[in-house]
Amino acid sequence: MSPRAGLDEKGDSFEGDTQAPVDSLGLAPTVSEDPEPETNRPPLQIVWRNVILMTTLHIAAIYGLYIVPQAKLATLVWTLILYWLSGIGITAGAHRLWSHRSYKAKLPMRVILALLNSMAFQNDIIEWARDHRVHHKYSETDADPHNAKRGFFFSHVGWLLVRKHPDVKRKGKQLDISDLLADPVLRVQRKFYLPSVVLLCFAIPSIVPVYFWGENLITAFMLCGLLKYCAILNATWFVNSIAHLWGMRPYDVRINPAENRLVATVAMGEGFHNYHHTFPQDYSTAEFKWFLNCSTLFIDMFAFFGLAYDRKSMPKPFIEKRRQRTGDNSALAGRKIK
Repeated sequence: MSPRAGLDEKGDSFEGDTQAPVDSLGLAPTVSEDPEPETNRPPLQIVWRNVILMTTLHIAAIYGLYIVPQAKLATLVWTLILYWLSGIGITAGAHRLWSHRSYKAKLPMRVILALLNSMAFQNDIIEWARDHRVHHKYSETDADPHNAKRGFFFSHVGWLLVRKHPDVKRKGKQLDISDLLADPVLRVQRKFYLPSVVLLCFAIPSIVPVYFWGENLITAFMLCGLLKYCAILNATWFVNSIAHLWGMRPYDVRINPAENRLVATVAMGEGFHNYHHTFPQDYSTAEFKWFLNCSTLFIDMFAFFGLAYDRKSMPKPFIEKRRQRTGDNSALAGRKIK
């Protein structure tokens, strides 16, 4: 159930906070339910294809790290740029724009974000956003695709190695994703997803170093293709695992998601997770905007040129009221960030 502007989830009025943006998707957090006892869960069904693919990818990434000294400096810089661009396709695109509708973007920006999302190769945006909405609405229950109460490994990568819990499918079908299906950019991306992944995640990133500065093809593919891909996958997974297990909870101590600066750094601002699950409608996913948050900077840059607009932000009095009522007030003691 969505909270109304100026009210918290109990219906308590926040004086002066009538301009707080509404969570129109109904993804406002609820206190996590107790996990289903393991004895009541259906047996895990391992997807061996995924196990083999993920194991192979990580072995290749380790080899990529081994040959880093052999790569040209330009190749290493290019790999970091690709990592950042891929991440933006997830953070500013699939997550903040399409999963949460926390801001609006004009067609050119939506096309750019969809292309960057294909570069990240983490499922098409419609599927990614649907699963993420389920994650928020049923966080830390068996309907959560990567329920952190099932442990670090499961919430990090294990959930991709087994069949989904029946609750994930059942409750996922109850969510309205008509807004996603109505977006022509997302329909085109879904239709041409696999070719776009081959081209943007692997082919172009590997060909550029070979063509422009004479890098060895194998080195280019291992670093700019596989190592970059493995790195951005794990950065995203850190949000599901580490940021749901360890860190401060200054906004709501009743929920698992936490503020984790390490995750914020590698995931481009997505580690301020206690704030994000408390205020999922805020486009910055954090109280302090640009602090360790290049995704917010990216959105604001496009807003400067008129391509991003209607950015939703929580008013400071609203945040402070919520922190005083449900947060760990010692978590931000002595911390002043503008």
